[in-house]
Amino acid sequence: MKGVKKQDLPTKPCLVCGRPFTWRKKWEKVWDEVKYCSERCRRSKASVPDAR
Repeated sequence: MKGVKKQDLPTKPCLVCGRPFTWRKKWEKVWDEVKYCSERCRRSKASVPDAR
C-alpha cells in the first residue's frame, strides 16, 4: 500500500460496533483476518450475537 492516499485505503466494518475502520500498516499481512476495530471490541465479542 505504498504511495496510497489515506482516503483511498480500504475499510471494513467492525463486527461488534459496526463502525468502519481503515487499513493499517501493521495489518498489512493479516488484513483479511482483522475483524475488530479495537481491543475493546475484540474483548466484548462474546456478548454480541453472530447475526451481524
